Amino acid sequence: MLLAPSERRYALAGGALSLAGILVFVTVATLSLLTATDGMPLGSILSDPYILRVLRFTLLQAALSTLLSVALAIPVARALARQPRFIGRIWIIRLMAVPMGLPVLIGALGLIGIWGRQGVVNTMLSWAGVDRPVSIYGLSGILLAHVFFNLPLACRLMLAALERVPGEYWLVASGLGMRPVSVFRFIEWPVLRSVVPGVAGLIFMLCATSFTLVLMLGGGPAATTIEVAIYQSLRFDFDPGRAVALSLLQIALTAVVLGILSLLPASGDAGLTAGLTIRRPDGALFGARIADRALLTLAVLFLGLPLLFIVVAGLRADLAKLVGEAIFWRALATSGVMALSSALLSLTLSMPLVRARHTLSLERRARRGARSFFAAMGAASSLVLLFPPIVLATGWFLAARDVGDVNVVAPVLVVAINALMAMPFVVRVLEPAYAIHQRRTQRLSASLGVSGLAKLRLISWPDLRKPVLTALSFAMALSLGDLGAVALFGSDSFVTLPWLVYSSLGSYRTNDADGLALILGVICLLLTISGTMGSGVADEPKREALSHD
Repeated sequence: MLLAPSERRYALAGGALSLAGILVFVTVATLSLLTATDGMPLGSILSDPYILRVLRFTLLQAALSTLLSVALAIPVARALARQPRFIGRIWIIRLMAVPMGLPVLIGALGLIGIWGRQGVVNTMLSWAGVDRPVSIYGLSGILLAHVFFNLPLACRLMLAALERVPGEYWLVASGLGMRPVSVFRFIEWPVLRSVVPGVAGLIFMLCATSFTLVLMLGGGPAATTIEVAIYQSLRFDFDPGRAVALSLLQIALTAVVLGILSLLPASGDAGLTAGLTIRRPDGALFGARIADRALLTLAVLFLGLPLLFIVVAGLRADLAKLVGEAIFWRALATSGVMALSSALLSLTLSMPLVRARHTLSLERRARRGARSFFAAMGAASSLVLLFPPIVLATGWFLAARDVGDVNVVAPVLVVAINALMAMPFVVRVLEPAYAIHQRRTQRLSASLGVSGLAKLRLISWPDLRKPVLTALSFAMALSLGDLGAVALFGSDSFVTLPWLVYSSLGSYRTNDADGLALILGVICLLLTISGTMGSGVADEPKREALSHD
């Protein structure tokens, strides 16, 4: 081991402090939920007809959204894989990255603009003489929105798997004269079969914990998920008992889903390959080229039109008037300060965990306690998956209500919750970068006797600056576009940009909402671009962060 005893001690102490802070924050929220039950038997949760109806709808919309997203992503991924020389292919792949990094609130506005009652689709149907409009609200709208956000995710993961197929497979397929059906049966499907369960489980998790999309497109009590029902119970009905019951049910649901995901097998290895790059024989057929181009065109229209609408509608708004309003600058300042604060807090919590885990990984014969500590720090960075932001917000809302004015501590709570929400992504960016950095510089630092602030300034920061800034920018973008925790704590005295957009929609100021959404989207896009400049990391922030909308 090249670490000095003092370095090891400081690394483990920092990891322990970070772990303790995360556990205290989550534990307080959980105890607040449990104490608010007032002796209510937890078994009675499932006997409430309303809660049962919400649970059924949550599972139904998540299952249908997953099925549609995966089923539609398979042919699109195959079309992209079969046509590597398709004009504009790289831009289609980049287009699929936009919904994954786009704030959900903005994407929902774009979908309403295309599929809403006064949207492009219904306008064209009315010209064609169709009187019954397409409804974006209710189950159909939720499914449409989930497919919009999750189809690109599934497609990119499947495409990555298909592109790892060894070139020798295509050489054999060409020699045997295999038709497209045989290619799919014997080559593509075995590869897809190994990744589809994990992709489907991830999408199901995202849809089961969906908040913003259901809040905007749910269309009433008949189309409400658990997280939206929690929000309604506190924000409108002020029924803490029901909110607590729903929160405990949400924790149980996410625990079950995460448990199932942990049991899924990892995708298999394609085996030894010489790395040959051979054009697929099935993609050269005339019928395949026509079908693939038609399919990719439909995919581009489905994903691109809502994004285009956001730009066009935003530019039609009176941006000068919006920018000149005092509430806009107050919301922008609040969002900026909170996004930067949550990103810095997320880095502050994540880096000690990464450093401590790396220190323990250097020990060849770790004791059982060390192994448990290593696993606990890894799990702590992803606790937000088990305790979604709206559940943590509910627990702390109840705890703060018993102590004093909730509005006083609301900004601090939102910053902390958003920091935890960004931690899965931040850790996944920092951990491999830190491991590579240590392998490159650890012996040099030890031989030179450099440690402490001198090592940080001269060795660590120049090497880790890029991944740290990448993690910071994406954590800021996630926090800036989040409506989950803000929806519960938002008020006239606590306004963020997403809350201002949502309030404008609630006040039927659609043009203002479009303009504000464009501004918010541009800011988040600039943060995302700044994080990926000169780096190959974070091409898929939604997948890495398992962020909740």
